[in-house]
Amino acid sequence: MAIQSHNPSPTPLGAGPRKLGKRQYEAELARLQIELVKLQEWIKHEGLRVVVLFEGRDAAGKGGSIKRITQSLSPRVCSVVALPAPTSREQTQWYFQRYVSHLPAAGQMVLFDRSWYNRAGVERVMGFCTDDEYREFLRSCPEFERMLVRSGIRLIKYWFSVSDEEQERRFQGRIDHPTKRWKLSPMDLESRSRWVEYSKAKDAMFAHTDIKQAPWHVVNGDNKKRARLNVINHLLSLIDYQDLTPQPIALPPRQAEIGYIRPPMDEQTFVPEVF
Repeated sequence: MAIQSHNPSPTPLGAGPRKLGKRQYEAELARLQIELVKLQEWIKHEGLRVVVLFEGRDAAGKGGSIKRITQSLSPRVCSVVALPAPTSREQTQWYFQRYVSHLPAAGQMVLFDRSWYNRAGVERVMGFCTDDEYREFLRSCPEFERMLVRSGIRLIKYWFSVSDEEQERRFQGRIDHPTKRWKLSPMDLESRSRWVEYSKAKDAMFAHTDIKQAPWHVVNGDNKKRARLNVINHLLSLIDYQDLTPQPIALPPRQAEIGYIRPPMDEQTFVPEVF
């Protein structure tokens, strides 16, 4: 089979506030997810190590984008890391230590749903770290990331931006929807009253950590569907992968049930067929 390089060519979706139709969105998402599977196979074949960071405002669409990226991928190749608050033991470790243990081995891609940038955001704004710890993070983070890149890791950083009006609308939607109410943490609610402080913290973070070896890529998250398509298309464009899709195969015949007797069905416990 001839191996072909791939660089996804998106279908023009138009710009601005024009609504993206459901059928157009689903068709484009399906196309991009096929490309993600090809990227996955290339990562395995080449033994690549890929790290993708997802940061940004609360309710900006990070989780939905991560879900669409991983939807058709193997968790053995592409995993998601969403760490809880550090334990008392982790608080005494080198700050980056608990993140290092989740970095990928050869043939793996790891998506961080929030990352070491917690220190530059929520920890800074909410006072969970000292001024000295914050300043040390701004000094050491660029060197830490350059070290990862020098080691051969592909480090990709996304910041999801959302307007305050759209964030407010999504927060209200979470309150009204029973299956989404869990998404509103105390930190999310507190962020509403500290919008300017979070903005200043984000600006300072960009000023210190937007380095050429691992630049920040800003995603406009006001339209969730467009944001998902845009971030997937951009991710695919950053890695020069090749199509290793195998040729169609014929399934071998199933072994005949010779000499095998199934146990009685009434000896097994079945899930009640309520529906």
